[in-house]
Amino acid sequence: MLSNGFLKKISDFIKDRQLLSKDGKYIVALSGGADSVTLALALCELGYKVEAAHCNFHLRGEESDRDENFCVEFCRQNGIELHRAHFDTVSYSKLRKVSIEMAARDLRYSYFSQLKRDICADAICVAHHQDDSVETVLMNLIRGTGIDGLTGISPKNGDIVRPLLCVSRADIENELCAAGQDYVTDSTNLVDDVVRNKIRLDILPLMRQINPSVGNSIAKTAMRMEEVARVFGSAISDAAGRAVTYNNKGEAKISLDILSSGPSPENVLFHILKNYSFAPLQIEQIYSSLNSGPGTEFRSSTHALLIDREYIFIEPLSDEGQRRFVIPETGTYVYDESSKFRVEIIDNGSDVEIVRDRICFFADLSKVAFPLIVRRASTGDRFIPFGMNGSKLVSDYLTDRKFNLFDKRRQLVITDSDEKIIWLVNQRPDNRCRVSDTTKKILKITYTGC
Repeated sequence: MLSNGFLKKISDFIKDRQLLSKDGKYIVALSGGADSVTLALALCELGYKVEAAHCNFHLRGEESDRDENFCVEFCRQNGIELHRAHFDTVSYSKLRKVSIEMAARDLRYSYFSQLKRDICADAICVAHHQDDSVETVLMNLIRGTGIDGLTGISPKNGDIVRPLLCVSRADIENELCAAGQDYVTDSTNLVDDVVRNKIRLDILPLMRQINPSVGNSIAKTAMRMEEVARVFGSAISDAAGRAVTYNNKGEAKISLDILSSGPSPENVLFHILKNYSFAPLQIEQIYSSLNSGPGTEFRSSTHALLIDREYIFIEPLSDEGQRRFVIPETGTYVYDESSKFRVEIIDNGSDVEIVRDRICFFADLSKVAFPLIVRRASTGDRFIPFGMNGSKLVSDYLTDRKFNLFDKRRQLVITDSDEKIIWLVNQRPDNRCRVSDTTKKILKITYTGC
């Protein structure tokens, strides 16, 4: 039996953080180590309904099997139903090209999630304790962190709950010793060959020489930082909401004026851009480039970002620039979900009205050869704007009209079979195919889109 004082500390923490309900069912992730054994015992003795789950990753030979056998016997003695899973972790790691540690984590939590659904459990309880949270804070400080990194491990994250964050490793070991309860030890935790173990085995003992209760001090600071992070996060989220607008194409526009006039612009920018796969270092570079002038572009694995005069534009990466859409004859053609072209041939006569509307194109059919091609404007494209004699780069024409780089790339042109641009769609026709008094038949194209 665990001591009343120890159990009360855990019970109060569960109630204070609203982690568990007495009428719920919970899975305990049971490795056989001191932490998970204590978690299983504590929840049982506090009257919670639990079932245990053990994963054998087959990474430590006989030691892995020893751990599993211990869990089987422990659950038998304590009347806990045990679920077991075996994994070929090394093969999974090679297949997914991830580290052994990441492979084991993915397999473990995927199994727990599936088991939770299968047995209709309410949550998965894992045995992280106060020292784990302290180590996490120190790891984050060493690597560089924002406010969230100073809050340590969260007591609740989705369907994962951590009822032991209020007690230390020493508390756990003392309780098990007093109760005469055995547990197993993972030998890899005793080797200081990874960052967390170096902190656990080397750095924290040195810090305890300065302050024996350093673990408690850091843990309390981390708990205070949770409230700071909530307030800060709320302010940053509100500022981001004012600075950015979205459309239904997955594109975003950030007002530089609103961003710079609000609180903590760099953190607001980070809050927005992290959702578009931009790495922290990239975001630092983007923020440093805001005053470098328009036209600076960055790319993440999923999105492109453009710094323009008054805005930052973000749009999904696309290979649309290589697409060539063929119009072989008259008819209605759907280019994409938001735009289409209606192509007609009409006789020229006194009753024909040439509408000067950007969405309508009129040309002398004798000067245009089918099939027509719809594509994005590309580098080096030239045309002769209607009413002019000399040619002009499409890019220069659009620059004169204050188009940003993304707008230029999205600009559609229609060419004829000779690759001659006949229409800068929704902007201006080419002068070479203009309708004249001698035109007999007119090619009319109507564009519907944005």
